[in-house]
Order: sequence, then C-alpha cells, then structure tokens
Amino acid sequence: MNGLFDASVLLTALFAGLLGSGHCFGMCGGIAAGLGSLPADSNANDEMTPRVASAFLFNIGRVLSYTGLGAISAWLLANAGQALNIPQWSMILRSLTALMIFLIGLQFLFNWQLLGIIERGGARVWKYVLPLAVRASSMPGGSGRLLLGLCWGLLPCGLVYSVLLTASATGSPVMGASVMLAFGMGTLPSMLGMSLFAPALAAVLNEKWTRKLMGAALILLAVLSVTLMVIRMQGHGMQHQHASVHESAVMRTNDKSQV
Repeated sequence: MNGLFDASVLLTALFAGLLGSGHCFGMCGGIAAGLGSLPADSNANDEMTPRVASAFLFNIGRVLSYTGLGAISAWLLANAGQALNIPQWSMILRSLTALMIFLIGLQFLFNWQLLGIIERGGARVWKYVLPLAVRASSMPGGSGRLLLGLCWGLLPCGLVYSVLLTASATGSPVMGASVMLAFGMGTLPSMLGMSLFAPALAAVLNEKWTRKLMGAALILLAVLSVTLMVIRMQGHGMQHQHASVHESAVMRTNDKSQV
C-alpha cells in the first residue's frame, strides 16, 4: 500500500506541474523570459546558447528551491508529531495528504481556487525575499541566474503552496523533496518554453477536458488512497485482536498446567 500511495502522491505533483503550466507561465513566464532566460552579462551577444544556459540555470535554481522546501516542511511536520506525542501521527499525515490530492483534483476538475488564500500568507515572506531577487537579477554570470531561481521558488503561488502542503503531509523529508521535485519537473515544459518546440503537447495540456480528466483521476487517487489506508488499519486491528485472543488462550493453558 505504501508504494501505491507514494506513487499517487508523486503523480499528483507531476500532473499539478504539467496542468498548471498556464498558471505558471502567466504568473512567472514574463519574468522568466525577461530575467531567467536572458544572459546575465550585459555585454553578451544574442546567440541562443547563453540564453538557453541562462534559462536552465534559472529553472534549476527554482526547482532546487521547491525541493528544499519540500524536504524542510515535511521534516518539520514529522517532528511536530513526535514532539506532541500524537498517536497514529503517520496515519493522520496520510489522511491530510489524501485530502490535499482531493482538493487539487477539485481545482483542476471545476477550476476552483480553493487554496488561493494561501498566497496572501506567502506574500509576507516574499517581501523579504524580493530585495535579494532584485539583487540577484543584476549579478553577472550563471550564479546570478541560479540565485534568482532559488529566490523565485519562494514566490507566493497557490498552486505551489498546494503541492507543498501535500509534500509536507508525507512526513518524510525524502518523500517531501521528491514530491516537490516531481512538481518542479512538471512545470519545466512551460517555463522552458517547450511549447515552442512541442505545440501539440502545449495544446493538450491546456485543453479543458484534459484538465477535467486529470482532476477526476486525482480525486479517484485520493479516494483509493483513503480506502486502502482504512483496509490496512482494519487488517492491523484484526491482527491485534487475533494476537490478543491467542495470548489469552496461552495464558489459560499455562494456568491449567500449573494447577
């Protein structure tokens, strides 16, 4: 069950990145084109190579930022459960993960912005990061592009935060990082301008029925995950009950033998 559950979370993150391409490009595409894809050296010529390299560095930094956030947030939530000594904390986290998958599915299925309120909280953090991002945009060389991408991963975005909450709820730094990495990889087609080289893919991803189909699939994944978790919990309960009955029988046998 763990393997299937983890696979469903990773697929959710990847689909969210791919299907959110329009959102990502609308929110970050202009800045990525103006800052992330232009050579940091003002004396550089207009050749394609430095532009492509600059775009890759910017996006590598952005995806690394997502990955780091996923690892840190999952680690914090896992340790919070241990500190509070909450029983069945892992099951609670898996329930939260399934809930997040369900909500993301609803966003794509009905185009609802259920988690847009999260952006307002992130805006408070972004105002402290923005000066560093502005400074990075003027830095020469690839380090400036990479640093800018690292900063841009903290941009307030409901889609990013939705997936980040999903990553956090895994309760595992490795899994949290993997979820955000999968999401970051899903956003690369739009952010690297892949639609210029593969317009058919871009058209399919932006198709209304594609988004609805993926949204329905994510909802089914969430329901399946919860169903499997309940079955597993019932199985553990039956095993515990059988173990208790067996232990009681052994104790009664021992008492009779002593008599």
